[in-house]
Amino acid sequence: MTDNATTTGTAFAPLTASDRCDRCSAAAQVRAVLPSGFELLFCGHHFSEYRDKLDAQGAVVSGEAPVAV
Repeated sequence: MTDNATTTGTAFAPLTASDRCDRCSAAAQVRAVLPSGFELLFCGHHFSEYRDKLDAQGAVVSGEAPVAV
């Protein structure tokens, strides 16, 4: 999954230290916005876990997603 925010023209506010993962409350690294407009924040671990599902739902993703090795 790539950073679609730049390709779709959608601009997101940068994530800050107060932004927390919706699953575990760790620092958020990724913002995913579903086509419905619902926004989810994920730490790197949970983004990796849900990446395929977000992609299948057409989520627009921005942030610093961890690179798979």
